[in-house]
Amino acid sequence: MPTPTELLDRLLQQRVELHLKDQRVVSGRLLGSDLHMNLVLDDAEERTAELTRRLGRVVVRGSTVVSLDAPTGTPKPR
Repeated sequence: MPTPTELLDRLLQQRVELHLKDQRVVSGRLLGSDLHMNLVLDDAEERTAELTRRLGRVVVRGSTVVSLDAPTGTPKPR
């Protein structure tokens, strides 16, 4: 069974959607991650119930992420 880090490696360069503890949703192209599950996204957007805003390149602290979706498809096989 692959580890979470291996699964994230399979999603590199794909569009992902992060659901955060504070009810925000951040989506963007996954550029990288570390052992603490901090995630780097490019072309990121943040959505709340009230608004959507463009963020560009961001680092999302892993401890704030509740779930990660890859709506554009399944991870690339390795």
